[in-house]
Order: sequence, then C-alpha cells, then structure tokens
Amino acid sequence: MLQFLAQSDNIARFVALLLLAMSLSSWVVIFWKAWFFKRALHDTRLAIPAFWQAPDLKQAQQRVASIERETLISHLVAATTHQPVGSLASMGDRAQQLTRVLREALHLVLNKLHFGQSLLATVGSISPFIGLFGTVWGIYHALTTIAGAGQISIDKVAAPVGEALIMTAAGLAVAIPAVVAFNVYGRLITRIESDLEGFARDLRELLSAHAVH
Repeated sequence: MLQFLAQSDNIARFVALLLLAMSLSSWVVIFWKAWFFKRALHDTRLAIPAFWQAPDLKQAQQRVASIERETLISHLVAATTHQPVGSLASMGDRAQQLTRVLREALHLVLNKLHFGQSLLATVGSISPFIGLFGTVWGIYHALTTIAGAGQISIDKVAAPVGEALIMTAAGLAVAIPAVVAFNVYGRLITRIESDLEGFARDLRELLSAHAVH
C-alpha cells in the first residue's frame, strides 16, 4: 500500500485519505453506539418494570431516575408533567395533550437511538465504489507512466496493476464493518423502539384514566 501511494499522484492519495477518514469515522460511531446500546438495553430492561412496580407516579420517577443512565424512559415520563398553558397545546382534553407530548418526546428519544446510522449506511454503500475508483485511477496512472517510459511488458504491468487493486480491497475493508454494524444496531433500535412505544402507550392510558377520575 505504501509503495502504491509513493508511486501514485495526488488523486490516488486523496482517495486513500478519504477511505481512511471514512473508516475512522465509522469505527468511532461503531464503538460509541456499542457503548450506548449496552446502557440503553440495561435501562429499558430494568427501568420499565421498576416504574410499574412503584406505588405512585412520584416514586416511579425517582426509581427510574436512579436506574437510568441514558434517560430514555425518564424523558418520556418528564414530558407528561409539563402542563401547556395559554396556547393551542392547552386546548383539548388531557388524553389529547398526553398524546401530543408523548409523541414529541418519543421522537426525540428515537432520534437519539438512530444517531450515526446514516453515517454507517453511507460509508457502507459508497466506500466500495470509492475504492474501485482508486483502483481504476491507479491502473490508468501506472499504465500512463509505463507507456511514457516506452517499456511495456507483462512483468512491468502486473506489479502496478496488482498494487492498484489494493484500493478495491481497502474500500471493502471500510464498507464491511459499517454494513454489519448498521444491521446489528438496526435490530437493537427496533427492539428498544418497541419497548419505548409500548411504555408510552401504557403511560398515556394510565394518566388519561387518572385525569378522568
């Protein structure tokens, strides 16, 4: 790889640096999301049962706050405690207000879960083509250099072409971890999202019934 870059022009070096930047950014997201989902799964597994086992809403909030580290459940519960006053949001019954605030809070929480997924999808989809472009350009540059030297033979062509193919391998090496991580985290997001939506629906029904009584 180093020999190929030493013999290449600025375009090939730019492609190599671009792949390196994409690889570093995707691995940063992969490690961060692994740490985040470990905490988020712990939160939802323990905080939701703790909430429903509490004798009242105040103690339920306290229990959830003592368990959670990513404030997923806490954010939904906190959204129901804000009473809109003097605006269109204050119109309608309590059930409508709860639906609105829980929907907005749920969207914010889901945005947090989906953070970084777009980057992983982008890296996984375009890095093979960037690597292929680097290979094509490297072969073109090598053949141009050999033709300019006036000494064309199989042994002189095979080495630079083989070195240029490293760029294709580099593109795949960048793409594969990003694609695998995107799929794994997508399943985790679906799992956590299902738990949060179920909790939000049950919380709305509870508070709506409590408001009626």
